[in-house]
Amino acid sequence: MEEKGFTDFMKRNRRSENTIKRCVEFIKTFESYLMNFKAGKRLEDASREDLEEFVVWAQEELESVNKFLWGIGYYYEYVSNPDMCRAAGELRGKKIKRQPLALKKFLGVRREHVEKLLAVGIKDVSEMLQAGRTKSERETLSRKSGVPLDVILEFVKLSDLARIPGLKNIRARLYYEAGVDNIEKLAAWDPEELRAMLVDFVEETDFEGIAPWLKEAKSAVETARKLPQIVEY
Repeated sequence: MEEKGFTDFMKRNRRSENTIKRCVEFIKTFESYLMNFKAGKRLEDASREDLEEFVVWAQEELESVNKFLWGIGYYYEYVSNPDMCRAAGELRGKKIKRQPLALKKFLGVRREHVEKLLAVGIKDVSEMLQAGRTKSERETLSRKSGVPLDVILEFVKLSDLARIPGLKNIRARLYYEAGVDNIEKLAAWDPEELRAMLVDFVEETDFEGIAPWLKEAKSAVETARKLPQIVEY
């Protein structure tokens, strides 16, 4: 972030030193979120969708969301980004309900498989987990939809991983391809060893994306250890 310029901007608007300090901390938290969970995206490139997803994440990780949106709104006013400034203002005070990730969002899935699942009423990860918890349910779903059983299992595993905040379309695929393809396996990893393995995997395979930062890996493992196992493999 442009900390000095922003600080001067706040001073010109007669904001106290304490208020400025807090705003800087709030903005840096959002900046860190983008770096860790949005493939290194910069503040200048963030979208309303990024901000909405930050709110969902913040509701789970932080004490108050509104104060962060308050500071973030000031920053986007400073950099003359009215769309993001308006988005921060509109999101303040609202409760953002986490929307289940659509299956079509996963990196590497085939459109024809997504459409066949959609035809039998399964469009997102929540519905996928409900329909594919057990082997017999997955076999039934495969026969009903015409999607191969191994593909059904792939969708279930990706959906299982997507229960972790931050493991969505690209991240879930990375973990899956690297062999950490369900919550139970993820929970067994040491975060530092997990990150090192994923860094090597990305370098060796030219995976379309970057490895997680250590903070993200720690958060993923810690969350996996708390989540109940809901899928039978």
